[in-house]
Amino acid sequence: MSKRNLSRRQQWRIDKIQEERLARAAKRSARDGEPAAETFGEEQHGLVVTHYGQQVIVNNDRGEAFRCHFRATLEQLVVGDQVLFQPPKDEGTGVATGVVTAIAPRQTVLRRPDQYGNLKPVAANVDLMLVVFAPQPTPSSGLLDRYLVAAELSGITPLLILNKADLISADDRDHIDALCQLYRGIGYQVLEVSATEGDGLQPLYQALAGHTSVFVGQSGVGKSSLVNAMLPDAGLEVSELSTRSGLGQHTTVTAKLFDLPGGGKLIDSPGVREFGLWHISEEELLSGYCDLAPLAGHCKFRNCSHRHEPGCALRLAAEDGSISAERLDNFYRIADTLDEEGRERY
Repeated sequence: MSKRNLSRRQQWRIDKIQEERLARAAKRSARDGEPAAETFGEEQHGLVVTHYGQQVIVNNDRGEAFRCHFRATLEQLVVGDQVLFQPPKDEGTGVATGVVTAIAPRQTVLRRPDQYGNLKPVAANVDLMLVVFAPQPTPSSGLLDRYLVAAELSGITPLLILNKADLISADDRDHIDALCQLYRGIGYQVLEVSATEGDGLQPLYQALAGHTSVFVGQSGVGKSSLVNAMLPDAGLEVSELSTRSGLGQHTTVTAKLFDLPGGGKLIDSPGVREFGLWHISEEELLSGYCDLAPLAGHCKFRNCSHRHEPGCALRLAAEDGSISAERLDNFYRIADTLDEEGRERY
């Protein structure tokens, strides 16, 4: 892993946080019987590459991996976090794990609401979101829009990936082609690949080079199969679609980061069947639609709701074909559910 370039203010902040945490750790160790700070090695810069509940795997600048726990006072760690940590010492201290003591400022963070309504970080310092869909489960623009809005609002570039392209049937072809044409027309890149056949993987490698990427998409679209195709040594578990529901079965239970042979890093995190957006406002939702947002300031009325007012720039553009009427309809449907029972349902 190449060493990160930190500004002087960032380095000062990290060092200050480090000193404060070490001081608190020493006091807590004396009180609670935890391993004292001096039982660990010297602090190092590291990258969180795997998350196991209360422990993480951290790689240092030389690529050496250490299992670490982390202080309870730290913000929740996620794969992709740049951290300061202390590895365990080997001089018979009896300490088997290191300790993460500080988190560097995140450039980006991908969050999603959990079942209790709290925003939960999924991955950090990601600059490319791979939105995977497939002929089955049947994809919809409404679901894809959720991922694209989440990417736009997080400052992460999205890349749409049609996996299992070899399984497109004659019945599915028109629907799939229309979806791809819709998003390419807006300006999003769409790649067609087949994890099982190996088709289209080379353009995917090229698109991922130099980036830290994360897969998102419904369970069953083949995210883990794609990782296995790109990284045969990854050995991620995969499963078939449920024959009863037609939906995917979750197979990824631990978030991991992999180095790609052509450069770049890839984060594989637990599958997301439903990507809620209830936590945002309607104004934020609109700003996540890159094709709709620029028109919002051109309506006849400044407080236009974009529903029924005359002179609405969005509705007029949809009528004359300047923007996608389907995307505008998706916006309405999602916006109308933002406040329903604290959870978006669509």
